[in-house]
Amino acid sequence: LRIAVNVSARQFRDPGFAETVERALRAAELDPGRLDLELTEGILVEKREEAVVILKRLKALGVQIAADDFGTGYSSLSYLSRLPIDCLKIDRSFVRELETSGDNAAIVAAIIAMSKSLKLRVVAEGVETQGQMTRLFDQGCQLMQGFLFSPAVPGGDFHGLIRNAAGRQHW
Repeated sequence: LRIAVNVSARQFRDPGFAETVERALRAAELDPGRLDLELTEGILVEKREEAVVILKRLKALGVQIAADDFGTGYSSLSYLSRLPIDCLKIDRSFVRELETSGDNAAIVAAIIAMSKSLKLRVVAEGVETQGQMTRLFDQGCQLMQGFLFSPAVPGGDFHGLIRNAAGRQHW
């Protein structure tokens, strides 16, 4: 399993952030390649030079970097080629209207195609219906999250959720 952690701007700007991540990985005995740190576009493009230094330190640890809520913030495409990121997360606002809005469907298709061209993983956020899942899958998006699969659960319930997921047929 991969573990994804949302990182706030305040956490990311902490001078010891990379060391904190490294200590947490050691303490949890977690393979760094299984950790995705999710950062919003604003964090990634604000003070870009400083962000690049921190991101390179995190990448040296083996951590994966995801651009969260892609398409809703600055959406500066120039950072995609300049920052060491591994994944784009399609914001739920586009997924929500995927079946009813031709514009949103086009944006989602473009993000998926762009991700593939840049060799980035793509994750769709906020998947709530079978129709959304099918449409995303047909467009080549194989990683999704949302209430279709499960609502948020307390950490103690996670093991049971994963154990019971094997029998689900709708996804």
